Amino acid sequence: MATQKGVWGLQQVRDKKLQDLWGYSSPGGDVGELWAWGNNPSGELGVNNRTQYSSPVQVPGATWKQLSIASGYAKSPLAIKSDGTLWAWGQDYYGSHGNNTTDAQYSSPVQVPGTTWAYVAQGQQSTIASRTDGTLWCWGRNEYGSSGSNNRTNYSSPIQIPGTDWAVDAPNKIGAGYLQSGAIKTDGTLWIWGYGTHGTLAQDNETHYSSPVQVPGTTWRSIRVGTNNVLASKTDGTLWGWGRNQYGELGQNATNPGLSSPVQVASDKTWSVNVDIGGFTLLVASDGTLWATGHNGEGALGLNDGTQYSSPVQLPGTTWSKVSGGRYESAAIKTDGTLWGWGKNDLGQIGNNSRTYYSSPVQIPGTNWASVEAGMQYPNFGIRG
Repeated sequence: MATQKGVWGLQQVRDKKLQDLWGYSSPGGDVGELWAWGNNPSGELGVNNRTQYSSPVQVPGATWKQLSIASGYAKSPLAIKSDGTLWAWGQDYYGSHGNNTTDAQYSSPVQVPGTTWAYVAQGQQSTIASRTDGTLWCWGRNEYGSSGSNNRTNYSSPIQIPGTDWAVDAPNKIGAGYLQSGAIKTDGTLWIWGYGTHGTLAQDNETHYSSPVQVPGTTWRSIRVGTNNVLASKTDGTLWGWGRNQYGELGQNATNPGLSSPVQVASDKTWSVNVDIGGFTLLVASDGTLWATGHNGEGALGLNDGTQYSSPVQLPGTTWSKVSGGRYESAAIKTDGTLWGWGKNDLGQIGNNSRTYYSSPVQIPGTNWASVEAGMQYPNFGIRG
């Protein structure tokens, strides 16, 4: 029998419910298993030992939805489960695990208090995380004000940044770097604080700020904070960078100590939110192409050479989806769910069961990879949906 216009039949209701169940979207992709590989001296892999692995091994649990490790520094991973709980492991410098301890080591995940965590961004010894109620929280090392609390006190438990209008509706709305943090509000404004050398805070100076200061503009969409530099996209798809540009990592066809105001990166392209920066930058454009610029030690740019570039250069392929870079190693996911790695591999950080260095992408075993995070000579992680 024909269904009346505007009224769903039972089959349509059933199909819609199935779509809702299976179409769950999270910061790193679908909820799934968490896998780790690489160096593990402090339990950074979260698998209850300190063994080094050159192939992916599973972290216990099957409901992980988002993970963060610092760009270029990955000894204190943090991850969120689908129930809103937040977990930490590895080396707990300056209380960066947020569980009221300092300088502890955990080889298995331990819970950070709370059950409404939305997103987390791990910096180098400091952390920023948002909750589903629109609040923002920081903890860890704070000598330059990276906790945004208007002081220089280190915190081993989360403390709230003022305001309840921080955006938690999409990934990459918060970011953490060397000793800086930044976040976007629901009105599209971007705020940043902490270590300001190299112009990292986009205030046209090199001042350190212990409370959030606004970056000009009201249409910011995403932010990634690297090692003393920042890349942020706007809702029109343009990409902007500032801070350290020692190796050309901001893609300006030049190298310099730093840029203290936002400059546009590759204006002839529209960029997605998938950006990662350290001493080099990896960029995924909206057309699925992958680009690299900056330092190229050990072939980290994936361009089959060791040349340093100060403007984005394209890697082969047009189906790239997500990307992450450490210091000398990189990883990226394609739209078919395959995972690829390249660069330095002395500790098995590429994850293909070898110690061979690669200057071009090689495939890492497994399928259905949903997200990836690469560190510096320490662990790499991926979530499989």
